Amino acid sequence: MAVSTGLLLLFSAVVFLFTEWSYQSIEVLSLWVRSHFGYFYLYLGLGCVLLLLGIAISPWGKLKLGPPNEKPEHSTWAWASMLYSTGMGAGILLRAVQEPVFMQQNPPFATNTTPEILALEFTFYQWGFTAWAFYGLFALIIGHALFAKNQKVLVSSSIPHKFKGTKRANAVDILAIITTVFGLIAAIGLGTAQITGGLNHVFQSEFGVTVTLLLALLISAIAFVSVWLGVDKGIKQISKFNILVTLLLLAFVFVNSNMGNILLSFGKASLHYLKDFVPMSITVGRYNPGIEFLTDWTFYYWAFWLAWAPFTGIFIARISRGRTLRQMLLGVLILPSLGTFFWFSVFGTSAFEIIESWGSYNNEFGSVFSSIFLFFGEYPLSGLLNGITILLLVSFLVTSVDSAVFVLSMFTDKGNPDPQRKHRLIWSIFILLATLALILLGNAKPDIDVLTAVQKLLIITSLPFAFFMVFMAAVFLSSFRGNR
Repeated sequence: MAVSTGLLLLFSAVVFLFTEWSYQSIEVLSLWVRSHFGYFYLYLGLGCVLLLLGIAISPWGKLKLGPPNEKPEHSTWAWASMLYSTGMGAGILLRAVQEPVFMQQNPPFATNTTPEILALEFTFYQWGFTAWAFYGLFALIIGHALFAKNQKVLVSSSIPHKFKGTKRANAVDILAIITTVFGLIAAIGLGTAQITGGLNHVFQSEFGVTVTLLLALLISAIAFVSVWLGVDKGIKQISKFNILVTLLLLAFVFVNSNMGNILLSFGKASLHYLKDFVPMSITVGRYNPGIEFLTDWTFYYWAFWLAWAPFTGIFIARISRGRTLRQMLLGVLILPSLGTFFWFSVFGTSAFEIIESWGSYNNEFGSVFSSIFLFFGEYPLSGLLNGITILLLVSFLVTSVDSAVFVLSMFTDKGNPDPQRKHRLIWSIFILLATLALILLGNAKPDIDVLTAVQKLLIITSLPFAFFMVFMAAVFLSSFRGNR
């Protein structure tokens, strides 16, 4: 922990003292990573999907994470709730309307389908199998190491024994910790800013940095209580609440919209997605949206999913004890993807119809801060819907934070799958202080988007993990048969 926190404090000091230079450097490096390694990310994503599907349907898929007769530690409902809340969370609310509408107004490539179906298909692509395959690869390798080979919950558990305990192995674990921390403070900082923006829109007010700081304090406090209570009493209960309320919100919009059109769009877009998945993943022929579009959207998403893969995948492995590899891998790839596809179909199709009823569109749904609130303004009980959305934004953010703090605590407690509470306390406090400092720095430097800069920093730290995943998968496959 000392090395990780020391490096984080050193980086924080550099950013604080040389903010403008740091921001420009992060911006340049982020674009460089996406422009030079974006296609590598696409091929890596396709490879991960095919690899996980291959293992799931192979005889290896019957292997269990744990003793042969052990039952799953968590019910399917609880398990799916936790993996979805951790893996996606608030993003599906903030992008529910904004992204499908953007894709409709700016079609990625020429096609024989309608702009609406293409918009849903491309949104499915960016939130579907590939994102979960990145998470699933870590879950597969760490889960097998943890429950089948009784190793520690560390990223370095995935590398050959001759490297374990060396500086190279420690460096891998430190990089995982640093990436997770940056992801957390970026998520809390940006998430609270977005919630503040939502409050400003709903109440027609001008809430500022004080409210954002209070929201960060509230989210961190709830997340600490959750992670202190543990997986069963804390993280699992909040995750189940998130999914239940999200499903109720989804059902309300669905039954108050054109249900037949939504189901038709969902079916068509899903079929097109399955048919076009491979050519879209290698951007062949007409499926290539162009480097500018890919850099701003797909490359950015892939790098972001990669950056979150270590802690999300490890958390999924931790909660998957008692399941077979087939159950875990197909569950990770299919369950959240289908849920996400239907979610975007409901909100996206309904938004398209709203735009059509307006007769013209002036980018009303162009902001992640306000698009979903403007959308709910077209429905009955809009005030209640807005309140539920803000509650869900907070709650989803809590589940991202508590699961990440739990994983950080496992890292620094020598890979203990049930880390000591002192580690949970230390990381909760450290994350809170770092987030508050980031928010204050962002307001002290209003001409520099500090929060977005930290988010883009994840894209830079994702690059070594992208190469490491290739190495990790190769080592796993080469040793799997003989050492399983």
